Amino acid sequence: MSDDQATPDVRQLGLEPGDLDGHTLEELSDYLEAGRVPLDPSIEGSPGCQLALDALERLHGLGGQLIDADAAAMPEVDDSWVDRILSGIALDARAGRRIPFAETDPAVDFGITEGAVRGLIRSAENAVPGILVGRSTLDGDVTAVGEPIRIAIEVNAVYGESIPQAVDRLREEVAERLRRQTSLTVTAIDVTVRDIQRISSAAEETP
Repeated sequence: MSDDQATPDVRQLGLEPGDLDGHTLEELSDYLEAGRVPLDPSIEGSPGCQLALDALERLHGLGGQLIDADAAAMPEVDDSWVDRILSGIALDARAGRRIPFAETDPAVDFGITEGAVRGLIRSAENAVPGILVGRSTLDGDVTAVGEPIRIAIEVNAVYGESIPQAVDRLREEVAERLRRQTSLTVTAIDVTVRDIQRISSAAEETP
């Protein structure tokens, strides 16, 4: 990511080489800013890189507006919210535990990685205006079908949106995506708003 606020954070996330198949979030951010040209097969063929690229692309959208708003703010705004979002993206890139699908045939053994599920949770922000997902965690034994799982999600919200409505909408969206695409037995989805950011309108910026 070219923004000076974000670049140091990307370098300090502590990803292992295997998490992104030898790439770094900084490389992926540069690749995204270049329009994914020239095409890099090692990136395009990596599930971890694809999860990170999707999340970085969303961060470049609404997140870019928030960074610009922070840069214009007086006094300078703490940019730790960027750290949290980037750390969440880094966590998504890690495969983590293997989560099995419920199957009636004992000879069939399908599963999904914990990182892919976190990426699925993060993608729900696309359906909720004014929300950026930071970190999400799955509390419980996800390796056993039917075990109760509690989801915890940290988010960044834009000032001016109805936060209770946005949180409810995100919770519903996450629940539906997990129901359709996993066999997890989700007992609760806890959403914590860690930061509220303001994006100034053109009228507010006019002297």
